[in-house]
Amino acid sequence: MLDLPGAIEDSALDTLFRAARTHYRWTPRRIPDRVLQEIYDTLKWGPTSANSSPGRFVFVRTAEGRAKLKQALSPGNVEKTMTAPVTVIVAADLAFYEKLPVLFPHAADARDWFADHPALAEDTATRNAVLQGAYLILAARAHGLDAGPMSGFDRAVVDELFLAGTGWRSNFLVNLGYADKSVPLPPRLPRLSFDEACRLE
Repeated sequence: MLDLPGAIEDSALDTLFRAARTHYRWTPRRIPDRVLQEIYDTLKWGPTSANSSPGRFVFVRTAEGRAKLKQALSPGNVEKTMTAPVTVIVAADLAFYEKLPVLFPHAADARDWFADHPALAEDTATRNAVLQGAYLILAARAHGLDAGPMSGFDRAVVDELFLAGTGWRSNFLVNLGYADKSVPLPPRLPRLSFDEACRLE
């Protein structure tokens, strides 16, 4: 790592990125609700457009909730999800702009930027909720948990069973827990190099 002022330690970068893996096997250790609250209270500080904060999170952790969620999962995601202590439904509130008078008070007309422009509102909600879902993964890792983000589920079923009447729409799922590290993971897949993925203009 470059020795830059204000940079975090290498060990923190490893925890958040370089040594972190997507996990599929979990120990039985439970996650207290206060830890879930702390994760949210960390991720909420990540930036979003106009502080819009459209991300919404359903922490599925009860037997009843898991039974509902199972109905929406693709077959390959059932075991890894049903054995995770918590599965987070990362969703977007398409009416997020109703909160802008509080979240972005210095722009008196901020709500009007989106209220009569549903395509813009949907685009903004989706993009920024995905950002907040990424912050969720990093916050969970920072608080000592492992994460398994995934798609592979029927969004319409999840929206009907968990989000009906809210105006929220699901995007992806994140399993949270303490990984069973006695089960070896496959070798880490490669990533693109800087020169392959980036341009300097």
